[in-house]
Amino acid sequence: MSQKAIVLDEQAIRRALTRIAHEIIERNKGIENTVLVGIKTRGIYLAKRLAERIKQIEGKSVMIGDLDITLYRDDLSLKTENKEPLVKGSDIPLDITNQKVILIDDVLYTGRTVRAAMDALIDIGRPSQIQLAVLVDRGHRELPIRADYVGKNIPTSSSEKIVVELNEIDEIDQVAIFERTE
Repeated sequence: MSQKAIVLDEQAIRRALTRIAHEIIERNKGIENTVLVGIKTRGIYLAKRLAERIKQIEGKSVMIGDLDITLYRDDLSLKTENKEPLVKGSDIPLDITNQKVILIDDVLYTGRTVRAAMDALIDIGRPSQIQLAVLVDRGHRELPIRADYVGKNIPTSSSEKIVVELNEIDEIDQVAIFERTE
């Protein structure tokens, strides 16, 4: 794969997350009974950044959890090639029943990851509402799922791949498009 373009740099990611934080507060009329749940791996770091911005804006903390969807994936047998899946575990620090849960992920593509995350959440509790926030929506949905909050819509072809890199893991903040060279 070769890099085609950087579509979001560090400042653009920061601005997108700040805008999403404001939209979350506005849509939910504050943050009462709201929990941010990051989908492992990069969704967790985005959830933490959103929680920081929400605290700066509202002056109140919002609860954060993380969700491992490994065992809920419908493509598990395709991805693991008869190896045991690596389960990282979920950590949601409160009962999500009757809470507004905002799932956070880096890229929305087919919708299958989000479907798996919703299944995992329902096994944990019964939220009053599930909303979805993503840094990038690249289209190509296979399931009827849409994000409530989007940092940037980036239409892509099926030969392209979106790569999100975050400081916490990759030591750089950027979103790039790569072209498959097969």
